[in-house]
Amino acid sequence: MAAISTIRNIGPATEALYNAAGIMTAETLHDMGADAAYARLLQTGNRPHFIGYYALHMALQGRPWNDCKGEEKKALRRAFDTLKARHFNTEKSELDAFMDQFGLIDRQ
Repeated sequence: MAAISTIRNIGPATEALYNAAGIMTAETLHDMGADAAYARLLQTGNRPHFIGYYALHMALQGRPWNDCKGEEKKALRRAFDTLKARHFNTEKSELDAFMDQFGLIDRQ
């Protein structure tokens, strides 16, 4: 099993974010895909950043992070906005997000 930071364009800081969200290996990240992995980051309280989202897509394709341009970038922006609306709650604190991840929040 390879560390996430073995994937092109993913460094130790980003790896730590994925590890904190329960994604521990490069293989798991590849298997999940960019959208599911990024949704997990948002669900665990990380703030959304479009560059991080499209850089992840590029990384999983083995492309430079800044290779995303034109229509591809526009399509990824639409997908990012959808993920953000679905999985990021600005009302939820980081502690609430952490507790929710473990089923400790009452979802009435």
